[in-house]
Amino acid sequence: MGSSAPIELAVALLALGTLIAAAALVTRASRPSVPIALLFLGIGMLAGSEGIGRIAFDNHVLAYQIGTIALVLILFDGGLSTQFGHVRPFLGPATTLATLGVVATTGVVALAAHALGLAWPQAILLGAIVSPTDAAAVFSVLRGSGIHLQHRVGATIELESGMNDPMAVLLTVAMTEVARSGRYDLAPLIWRVPVELAVGAAVGFAVASAGRIALRRVPPSIAGLIPVVTTAVALIAYGGATVAHGSGLLAVYVAGLTFGSHDALPDRAGVRRIHDFLAWAGQVAVFLTLGLLVYPSQLLAVAPAAIALAATLLFVARPLAVALCLVPWRFRPRETGYVAWVGLRGAVPIVLATFPVMVGIDGAVAIFHLVFFVVVLGVVIQGATVPWLTRRLGLAEVGPPPPAAAIAISSRRPLTTRIITFLVDERAAVAHCRLAEIPFPEAAAVAMVVRGDELHAGRGALELLPGDHVSILCKPQDEPALVLWFGQRVDHD
Repeated sequence: MGSSAPIELAVALLALGTLIAAAALVTRASRPSVPIALLFLGIGMLAGSEGIGRIAFDNHVLAYQIGTIALVLILFDGGLSTQFGHVRPFLGPATTLATLGVVATTGVVALAAHALGLAWPQAILLGAIVSPTDAAAVFSVLRGSGIHLQHRVGATIELESGMNDPMAVLLTVAMTEVARSGRYDLAPLIWRVPVELAVGAAVGFAVASAGRIALRRVPPSIAGLIPVVTTAVALIAYGGATVAHGSGLLAVYVAGLTFGSHDALPDRAGVRRIHDFLAWAGQVAVFLTLGLLVYPSQLLAVAPAAIALAATLLFVARPLAVALCLVPWRFRPRETGYVAWVGLRGAVPIVLATFPVMVGIDGAVAIFHLVFFVVVLGVVIQGATVPWLTRRLGLAEVGPPPPAAAIAISSRRPLTTRIITFLVDERAAVAHCRLAEIPFPEAAAVAMVVRGDELHAGRGALELLPGDHVSILCKPQDEPALVLWFGQRVDHD
């Protein structure tokens, strides 16, 4: 036993490393219209018990645990990458979609599932499981295609997907209990939903606020502890809210938003890179695990019902729910139609589908494979059309091209300066001027000029040409004066 245990561990690590490497490398061959997560699922299925890898895995409890940890990491990174001030005006429509929209989608899908032969508890359960959307899937398609959504539409989709998981979780847990016990006592949901959402939001904000205080005690010489603290905040927010009978997933997202909107976060660029890595690691882990869990032969058995349910979700349930929810917010018809169509599903529905299997309700395995089929089919159909539809409806944000190189400040202490990048236009006041001729504010200086694939130092004799990207180190109060001279701002940190 002593000699075989290290060999078994080595073989397990070899298999795990091979799967992770394959998942990472296959992204280079992916098409922009196909979310990368779908490729991770495919690798997991190929490695599974009915694939070429023959890895036997049917532990739904472990899959649920891995999925939950992955969702915590993904949601925290999503909140951390969002500036709350930029998306605050769209909190109303996003909240409506994340609550009433989930309920409406659940109801319509449940009607279709019941018509296909599922009992009412299982039908409503299936509707609740497939109701949440996934911004990571949407924006991976858009970014891969080089498209940036107009702010109003993109912010609404992003906020909705970050906030609708808790509602789906509450409905899934409630309907799983109904299917298990046969008792239709759903009255507690009327008060549980708002209470759990409120508790989750409060715990997330409180834990993040405490985390900001804790960061002040981290010695500047040990900057590596900063992401350790922020990761701990994500875990504590989920665990604390769940123990307090609140929504753990909402707490994580709110904690990320709180940190992401705080200018005093030390080493902001470095922390974001680490959490981007953790989110990607979470996506790889959860989709590989879920792919291993699936039996392709059982997918074929549920294919006719899954196709009918996917069509109901894409063409009836989601459009109807979005249209009803966005009426008070005066979205234009093309915006409403776009929000409805790009509501791609991702890891959350498949992870939620493992919960009824763990509990052991009748037909849970069939529901899991139905959900898996519906999610994959939706991702393929919608993912292939999202870039075309974005251009067709004119919802792509027209902006300056990004520079070939950029400067990011990595500091262990909060700084009072920032780097702003401008694109020099032919009509800009600084076009064809030497840097020495430009009246910069006293505390401002050109850090770098990017011209095509060349980098130039910000020396006084350098003449600025149209198409140059100019990165300027400055104080926040200097920004208005710089905008007057340089015009179009590309980005700033």
